[in-house]
Amino acid sequence: MNMKKSVLIATALTVGFVVLHQGQQVLQARANEDMVNAPRFEVDPVWPKPLPNHWVMGNVIGVGVDARDHVFIVHRADTFEPSGKETGLAQTPPTAECCTPAPPVIEFDPAGNVVNAWGGPPADKSYVWPTSNHGIAVDDKGNIWIGGNGNGNPAIGQGPDSHILNFTHDGKYLRTIGVPGQNTNSNTNDHFGKVAKISFDIKAQEAFVADGYGNHRVAVVDMGTGAVKRYWGAYGNVPSDSNFGPYNPDAPLIKQFRTPVHCAEPTNDGLVYVCDRPNDRIQVFDKSGKFVKEKIIAPRTLGDGSVWDIAWSKDKEQKYMFLADGKNERIYVMDRVSLEIITSFGDGGRQPGSWFAVHSIATDSKGNIFTTETYEGKRVQKFSYKGMGMVTKANQGVVWPKK
Repeated sequence: MNMKKSVLIATALTVGFVVLHQGQQVLQARANEDMVNAPRFEVDPVWPKPLPNHWVMGNVIGVGVDARDHVFIVHRADTFEPSGKETGLAQTPPTAECCTPAPPVIEFDPAGNVVNAWGGPPADKSYVWPTSNHGIAVDDKGNIWIGGNGNGNPAIGQGPDSHILNFTHDGKYLRTIGVPGQNTNSNTNDHFGKVAKISFDIKAQEAFVADGYGNHRVAVVDMGTGAVKRYWGAYGNVPSDSNFGPYNPDAPLIKQFRTPVHCAEPTNDGLVYVCDRPNDRIQVFDKSGKFVKEKIIAPRTLGDGSVWDIAWSKDKEQKYMFLADGKNERIYVMDRVSLEIITSFGDGGRQPGSWFAVHSIATDSKGNIFTTETYEGKRVQKFSYKGMGMVTKANQGVVWPKK
């Protein structure tokens, strides 16, 4: 081979490598357009560990995490098939070795072991347990707050759930906030209207009440006295109890909350994010109730709506918001300040990592996510935080553990 031919071949190979490298860069750039840096999660398919005592859970309707990263759930111990197929041991007489409803409140340690369980109507009638408990929260003293969204039980002379119950960490009754058995009234200070959830501004010692399934408001309660300090409706308006009919995605947005108002989550920078569930929107306020902005999520979602519950990432800035959508069965990972959806994960189903009506969401100190399911879901699941990384913008589906 002569020198001239060798030079030509070498030049051609060099050009080829450059073109190939440039092509790879273009393909990588195009791939990166579909990638974004975001918190990553994997479902933990063996959390929690099996329940003891042949226990089964009904609608798991609330989740909270304490300072030790113990996870508290509240479920409805009476939401089983009327035939008793799920609760043979609880039938009179028993029809099988299994199963019996677990006590309404269950406490799990970080490893998923049951460490305590309690709750339900007291034998001495010292307080009124909700006819349909809804939501559980743990305050800075380790005390438990529970709401309720039931219509009452005339058979036992119990009216609608219009109060909040406080217990110690271990289930000792402390007090009732609000008068039980009262009807809807979004402009009263002495009771609530079927509370969905309670959240806290610890620095201000205020509880933010999503009030909720009867009333159409956010109510702010003094954590010490239990007194209602202020309240507001959608856009900061005076709340109205008018019936606005079902949500219509093609109609103008109404100026009031529809029921249920499903969460009211305060932030470290002085804002409150409200789940206006059937209106498919998040509304943001300052802590006085002044409207700031809103975000519409999956606006063609009808029925139960798309905005069910919210939890924050554990950095000081609370940069990320995790939004549970129990109708479309996913968790949206969002930039909290801009309200833009970065990515999402999950799917409908009964396997680990999927949901049947993902209802409530909470995070622990390590950034792990815990979710509960209502209706026939009847579960609590853990999604382990795996740090930041590149993920697809679209829904990731079930985030199964990698090998």
